[in-house]
Amino acid sequence: MRTGQERLEGAVALALFVATIPTANWMIGHVGTVCVPNGPCLLPVAPGISAPSGVLMIGLALVLRDIVQRRLGLAFGMGAIAIGAALSAFLAPPAIVLASTAAFLLSELADLLVYTPLQRRRFVLAVVLSSAVGLVVDSAVFLLLAFGSLDFLAGQIIGKLWMVLLAIPVVAWIRRRDARLGFGAA
Repeated sequence: MRTGQERLEGAVALALFVATIPTANWMIGHVGTVCVPNGPCLLPVAPGISAPSGVLMIGLALVLRDIVQRRLGLAFGMGAIAIGAALSAFLAPPAIVLASTAAFLLSELADLLVYTPLQRRRFVLAVVLSSAVGLVVDSAVFLLLAFGSLDFLAGQIIGKLWMVLLAIPVVAWIRRRDARLGFGAA
């Protein structure tokens, strides 16, 4: 049974997770150092490499979904994907919403298949490996469906990976704190 603290933390992670999906879709058309006509707005993610700006939010979303599953269970994580996709419909063109939804569903399923068997024994490793798998799937599917091209694949992967790497200290802190407080996976 989840404690009140675990449920509260899960609710915060869930709210943040749901917000990342429509935010990423909105950013693709509105935030960037360059906006390609009939294409995405881009941000630099490494020297000479750019990516659609939504990559920052999606990299974060992959980590947040793992935290939602840890605190609230798998059903909440899957429900959050559906809610985020529905909210995206109000903030992005239909092609972006469709591509985002398909990419996120497939990437989250890939994330789930890697994360779930590892989470109880190696939480940090589970988050890193599942996010790495998920971000590759998400990037390839999204780019093909949204833009019909893999031109930005390297940038997508690098941009999302930056967010995953930046989250590792937080995930490690959660693991240590969970062990100290006796919290476990949902």
